[in-house]
Amino acid sequence: MSNDNLFINFEKSDHMGKILILVGIVCILVGLAINYGHKIPFLGKLPGDISIDKGNVKIYFPLATSILISILLSLLLFLYNKFKN
Repeated sequence: MSNDNLFINFEKSDHMGKILILVGIVCILVGLAINYGHKIPFLGKLPGDISIDKGNVKIYFPLATSILISILLSLLLFLYNKFKN
């Protein structure tokens, strides 16, 4: 019987630490966006954002804002992967 499984393999746990740091950074960014996102004047009011207001029903779909955020995130991830190596 081997006692190898009683010890932590630090080579594998290093990967888990990086994932936890990344999850923490994402949580901080989401929290900042929730708290301070309304202070960005153009966010949610771009041409192409659909807003329907009829009586008691209000429907809002930020199509242009979603596309803009998607393009910015794609660009950031592309630059990260390009300069990672």
